[in-house]
Amino acid sequence: MGALDISGLPENALLLVDASPIIYRLERHPIFAQRFAPLFDLQRAGRLRFAVSTIAIAEVLAGPFKRGDDSLAQRYRAVLESWRVVELTVDLAEAAARLRARLKLKLPDAIQAASAIAINADALVTHDRDFSGVTALRVIS
Repeated sequence: MGALDISGLPENALLLVDASPIIYRLERHPIFAQRFAPLFDLQRAGRLRFAVSTIAIAEVLAGPFKRGDDSLAQRYRAVLESWRVVELTVDLAEAAARLRARLKLKLPDAIQAASAIAINADALVTHDRDFSGVTALRVIS
Protein backbone atom coordinates (compact mmCIF):
# COMPACT_ATOMS: atom_id res chain seq x y z
CA MET A 1 0.00 0.00 0.00
CA GLY A 2 1.71 3.14 -1.21
CA ALA A 3 0.96 6.80 -0.74
CA LEU A 4 -2.10 8.37 -2.30
CA ASP A 5 -1.45 9.95 -5.68
CA ILE A 6 -2.53 13.54 -5.17
CA SER A 7 -0.26 14.95 -7.86
CA GLY A 8 -1.86 17.44 -10.17
CA LEU A 9 -4.59 18.56 -7.80
CA PRO A 10 -5.10 22.29 -8.23
CA GLU A 11 -4.73 24.62 -5.27
CA ASN A 12 -8.07 24.82 -3.43
CA ALA A 13 -9.32 21.68 -5.20
CA LEU A 14 -12.77 20.43 -4.26
CA LEU A 15 -12.80 16.76 -3.22
CA LEU A 16 -15.84 14.66 -2.44
CA VAL A 17 -14.80 12.36 0.40
CA ASP A 18 -16.38 8.92 0.72
CA ALA A 19 -17.28 7.47 4.12
CA SER A 20 -14.30 5.16 4.62
CA PRO A 21 -11.53 7.80 4.65
CA ILE A 22 -13.58 9.86 7.12
CA ILE A 23 -14.08 6.87 9.39
CA TYR A 24 -10.41 5.88 9.18
CA ARG A 25 -9.28 9.37 10.10
CA LEU A 26 -11.69 10.11 12.94
CA GLU A 27 -11.54 6.65 14.46
CA ARG A 28 -7.75 6.55 14.03
CA HIS A 29 -7.58 3.31 12.09
CA PRO A 30 -4.12 1.81 12.80
CA ILE A 31 -3.30 1.23 9.13
CA PHE A 32 -5.48 3.40 6.92
CA ALA A 33 -5.70 6.65 8.89
CA GLN A 34 -2.18 7.61 7.84
CA ARG A 35 -2.88 6.83 4.19
CA PHE A 36 -5.44 9.64 4.04
CA ALA A 37 -3.71 11.99 6.52
CA PRO A 38 -2.02 14.17 3.84
CA LEU A 39 -5.40 15.12 2.34
CA PHE A 40 -6.88 15.99 5.73
CA ASP A 41 -3.76 18.01 6.56
CA LEU A 42 -4.05 19.98 3.30
CA GLN A 43 -7.75 20.59 3.95
CA ARG A 44 -7.04 21.80 7.48
CA ALA A 45 -4.37 24.14 6.05
CA GLY A 46 -6.96 25.61 3.66
CA ARG A 47 -5.36 24.19 0.52
CA LEU A 48 -8.18 21.75 -0.28
CA ARG A 49 -11.96 21.91 0.11
CA PHE A 50 -13.98 18.88 1.12
CA ALA A 51 -17.52 17.91 0.27
CA VAL A 52 -19.56 15.01 1.60
CA SER A 53 -22.77 13.41 0.40
CA THR A 54 -25.73 12.86 2.66
CA ILE A 55 -25.31 9.11 2.15
CA ALA A 56 -21.72 9.30 3.44
CA ILE A 57 -22.97 11.21 6.48
CA ALA A 58 -25.45 8.39 7.15
CA GLU A 59 -22.70 5.81 6.71
CA VAL A 60 -20.23 7.48 9.09
CA LEU A 61 -22.84 8.11 11.78
CA ALA A 62 -24.25 4.56 11.69
CA GLY A 63 -21.28 3.06 13.56
CA PRO A 64 -21.30 5.49 16.50
CA PHE A 65 -25.10 5.25 16.78
CA LYS A 66 -24.93 1.44 16.73
CA ARG A 67 -22.35 1.49 19.53
CA GLY A 68 -24.20 4.19 21.47
CA ASP A 69 -21.14 6.44 21.16
CA ASP A 70 -22.73 9.90 21.11
CA SER A 71 -19.34 11.51 21.69
CA LEU A 72 -17.94 10.07 18.46
CA ALA A 73 -21.12 10.98 16.57
CA GLN A 74 -20.68 14.56 17.79
CA ARG A 75 -17.03 14.54 16.62
CA TYR A 76 -18.19 13.49 13.18
CA ARG A 77 -20.80 16.25 13.10
CA ALA A 78 -18.25 18.84 14.24
CA VAL A 79 -15.81 17.87 11.50
CA LEU A 80 -18.41 17.65 8.74
CA GLU A 81 -20.20 20.91 9.54
CA SER A 82 -17.55 22.94 7.71
CA TRP A 83 -17.72 20.73 4.61
CA ARG A 84 -19.97 21.25 1.63
CA VAL A 85 -22.91 18.83 1.86
CA VAL A 86 -24.31 17.34 -1.35
CA GLU A 87 -28.01 16.62 -0.86
CA LEU A 88 -29.63 13.65 -2.57
CA THR A 89 -32.11 15.19 -4.99
CA VAL A 90 -34.29 13.55 -7.63
CA ASP A 91 -31.88 14.66 -10.37
CA LEU A 92 -28.91 13.28 -8.46
CA ALA A 93 -30.75 10.00 -7.82
CA GLU A 94 -31.43 9.68 -11.56
CA ALA A 95 -27.77 10.38 -12.39
CA ALA A 96 -26.74 7.74 -9.83
CA ALA A 97 -29.19 5.25 -11.34
CA ARG A 98 -27.69 5.83 -14.78
CA LEU A 99 -24.16 5.28 -13.44
CA ARG A 100 -25.28 2.19 -11.56
CA ALA A 101 -26.92 0.72 -14.66
CA ARG A 102 -24.01 1.52 -16.97
CA LEU A 103 -21.12 0.62 -14.65
CA LYS A 104 -22.74 -1.97 -12.36
CA LEU A 105 -21.85 0.06 -9.28
CA LYS A 106 -23.41 -0.56 -5.89
CA LEU A 107 -26.04 2.09 -5.20
CA PRO A 108 -24.03 3.95 -2.49
CA ASP A 109 -21.01 4.08 -4.82
CA ALA A 110 -23.15 5.34 -7.70
CA ILE A 111 -24.52 8.08 -5.45
CA GLN A 112 -20.98 9.05 -4.42
CA ALA A 113 -19.80 9.24 -8.03
CA ALA A 114 -22.90 11.14 -9.17
CA SER A 115 -22.51 13.56 -6.25
CA ALA A 116 -18.89 14.28 -7.14
CA ILE A 117 -19.74 14.80 -10.80
CA ALA A 118 -22.71 17.04 -9.94
CA ILE A 119 -20.56 19.47 -7.96
CA ASN A 120 -17.69 19.36 -10.47
CA ALA A 121 -15.38 17.94 -7.84
CA ASP A 122 -11.74 17.66 -8.82
CA ALA A 123 -11.73 14.12 -7.43
CA LEU A 124 -13.56 11.54 -5.36
CA VAL A 125 -11.56 10.26 -2.38
CA THR A 126 -12.38 6.69 -1.39
CA HIS A 127 -10.91 3.44 -0.18
CA ASP A 128 -13.23 1.51 -2.46
CA ARG A 129 -11.84 -0.09 -5.62
CA ASP A 130 -15.22 -0.35 -7.37
CA PHE A 131 -14.83 2.97 -9.19
CA SER A 132 -12.45 1.75 -11.92
CA GLY A 133 -15.10 2.17 -14.62
CA VAL A 134 -15.84 5.78 -13.69
CA THR A 135 -14.02 7.85 -16.30
CA ALA A 136 -15.85 11.17 -15.89
CA LEU A 137 -14.14 11.69 -12.56
CA ARG A 138 -10.71 11.37 -10.99
CA VAL A 139 -10.77 8.80 -8.19
CA ILE A 140 -8.13 8.93 -5.46
CA SER A 141 -7.88 5.69 -3.52
